[in-house]
Amino acid sequence: MVSEAAPEAPGYLYLDGVPGRTPGRSGEPYFAYDPQGMWRFSEDDGWQAVEAAAVALHYALIKNVFRGLDYAQLVRTVPEFVATAGQNSEAAASPRDLEEILKLTDRVPELNRFLYLFDCQRLVGAIQECCKEIVQIVGEFYRTLNLEPFFFPVLKHEDGLRYSSSPVVAKLFAFLSFVFIRMHSLLDYTVKIAIEAENLRTDFTTYPRMSSLAVQYGDRKRVSFNKAAGTLFEDCSFLVSVETLRNHIIHNGLLDDVPKAYEVTKDGLPVEKYVLIPDMVDGRFERFRNRNLFYGRGDKINLRLPQMVFEFMGRQEATLWKVTEGLEARAL
Repeated sequence: MVSEAAPEAPGYLYLDGVPGRTPGRSGEPYFAYDPQGMWRFSEDDGWQAVEAAAVALHYALIKNVFRGLDYAQLVRTVPEFVATAGQNSEAAASPRDLEEILKLTDRVPELNRFLYLFDCQRLVGAIQECCKEIVQIVGEFYRTLNLEPFFFPVLKHEDGLRYSSSPVVAKLFAFLSFVFIRMHSLLDYTVKIAIEAENLRTDFTTYPRMSSLAVQYGDRKRVSFNKAAGTLFEDCSFLVSVETLRNHIIHNGLLDDVPKAYEVTKDGLPVEKYVLIPDMVDGRFERFRNRNLFYGRGDKINLRLPQMVFEFMGRQEATLWKVTEGLEARAL
C-alpha cells in the first residue's frame, strides 16, 4: 500500500485565503498540515481540553452506574456486542438480536447495567466525535479557501475585487454550513448527557429507558446549572448566533441566494480571499420585512471562524466538567 504524502508547499494556510511557504507570516495565526491527515490551527483550538473533560466524564459515569460494584472485574464478562449492537456498524445486529441479548442476564452479570452505561457513554462519545469533525472540517474550509482556484479554467485577473460562484465556492459554503450544524448537534448532545447525569437510573432489574431520549437544546431549562456563565447553557449572543445560523441553514437553505467567494487581486496576484456572512445583531440576522440577508457590515467569516470554534470548545469543555462535578458529588 502506498501512503499519501503530506501536501506540497505552500504548506501554511492563512485566514485571509492567501497561503504561505513559512509559518507565522507577520505574526498571523495559520493552519499547518498534520501527518495524521488534517489541517491544524497554530493556536490552541480547545479540542484536546474537550477530550480530557470527556474522558473524565466517562469515568464518572462508570463510578456512578456501578457504584459499590467491581466494574473492572465485571467488564471482562461482557461480550463486545453488548456495547455495539444497535449503536455501531461493527455489529451487524437487528432489534430482534438485541431482544435475544436481553435473555443473557443469567450469563452476563449486570447485563442491564452495562447496556445502560454504554448508552450514556455513547452520548459522550458522540460529543467527542462531533468536536473532532468540526476541527477537521474547519481545516478543510481553509485548505479550499487557500489552495483551490475559485473558478475554472484558471485565468489571469485584472487588479481589483471580483466574486466567483462555482463548485469550489459551493464546497466552501457546504463546509461552513456543516460547522454550524455540528455545533448545534453538540448543543443537543450536551443537554442530553447533562439531563441523563442528573437523572441516572438505579433500577436495573430490566434494561432501563433513558430519561434524555426526547431531549433537545430547548430543554436545557431542566438542567440544574442552566444559564451558568461560560457554559453552553448561558444566555448569550454567541450561542444565539449558533442557533440562528443552524436554523437558517436547515429550514431556509442558503446563507446567500447565490453562494459567492470574493478575491482581491493586486499586481496580478491574489492578496485576499474571503466569504461574507449576513449581518447579525445580538446573534440574530438583521431583518426588514421579508428580507434577512444583509451584508452591509462586510463580515468576513473566514477571519473569525477559528475564534468562534475556540469559544464553542471552551464552553463545551466547561459544560462537561460541570456535568462531571455533579456526578462526582453524587458518588460521595
